[in-house]
Amino acid sequence: MKFAICNETYQGWTFDKTCEDAAAAGYHALELAPFTLADDPRDLTDADALSLCAKAKAHGLEILGLHWLLTKPTWFHITTPDALVRRETVKFARRMVRICATTGGRIMVWGSPKARNTLPEWSYDDAFKRAADTLHEVAETAGQYGVTLAIEPLGRKETNFLNSAEETVRLCKMVDHPACKLHLDVKAMSDESKPIPDIIRESKEWFVHFHANDPNLLGPGMGEVKYEPIIAALREVKYDGYLSVEVFDYSPGPETIARKSIEYLKAQLAV
Repeated sequence: MKFAICNETYQGWTFDKTCEDAAAAGYHALELAPFTLADDPRDLTDADALSLCAKAKAHGLEILGLHWLLTKPTWFHITTPDALVRRETVKFARRMVRICATTGGRIMVWGSPKARNTLPEWSYDDAFKRAADTLHEVAETAGQYGVTLAIEPLGRKETNFLNSAEETVRLCKMVDHPACKLHLDVKAMSDESKPIPDIIRESKEWFVHFHANDPNLLGPGMGEVKYEPIIAALREVKYDGYLSVEVFDYSPGPETIARKSIEYLKAQLAV
């Protein structure tokens, strides 16, 4: 397993400085949030993506891919009955696939809770089908570029759609494309009734990426979640991808978050 960190951890830092610190802390890769790269990610160009790739490589880092995909513009949506909005969402996501691939990334984490919430008057089954159809269109493009969509279950406080790994796997099956898989996140899994190691084992055929964090919004080892059984389960299913640190409370500062997180993860892997 390799270590990555999400670039929005470095609030207000330049990309070069972010790369420099992440590399110094011992990370192998960065995971990028498009909204941190441009006020409107639709303005990102292939040249921008190539520049990001070159800057990361200059510091010995990879760019593993993208996350927080549908944050800006705020009106993108995958379950809405509005076909025009869904078409524009597909168009944007296909563009992000190209940007991801051009940076050298191969994973696009699809979280974006506000862009999938359903309304009470909508039929759940209909919304589920609309989401599957939307993601299938994006997956077709992703597959052509060697990129995998990693669909992320999220906690009930964040969204009312896709709150468990089991539900998300069911969606991936309906999408029915090899470029559509599952993403697992410790904070989100902590909201499920099942123990996290059980979710990992049950999802072993589907998940392709992993976020390390804590329900307290900080990094791994900075809260109450114990990672010993989590690491053991990841090893049991032979997960060999990234442990990507994603936090939502930036108050300790990026250098502290980066170092405490990776030191804790390395200690767990050394056991």
